Amino acid sequence: MLEWCTLKPCFSVGSGVVVVVVVVVVVVVVVVVVVVVVVVVVEIVVEAAVAVVVVVVVIVVAVVVVVVVAVVVVVAVVVVVVVVVVVVVVVVVVVVVVAIGGGRRRMEEM
Repeated sequence: MLEWCTLKPCFSVGSGVVVVVVVVVVVVVVVVVVVVVVVVVVEIVVEAAVAVVVVVVVIVVAVVVVVVVAVVVVVAVVVVVVVVVVVVVVVVVVVVVVAIGGGRRRMEEM
């Protein structure tokens, strides 16, 4: 491979070294670009995954809050209905007792 040159410049050894250096530089540049692209893509994917997890957690918390509020509303409605029924029953009992008591007095007066 080594040529002995007399008058003209000898490029055989030097050109081989240049080719090797160029190939090494190109390979290094390609590897660096690939690594940077992979890092950026992984970062984007991780950020997207974190965003998805945050959205899912927010949705789950919202659903739990809605369910808890619905249960509280149902319990409140049941309590109100029970109170209304108790009040109506007490009023009816009082009215019946008063009516029976008033009827007995009238019969006794006669």
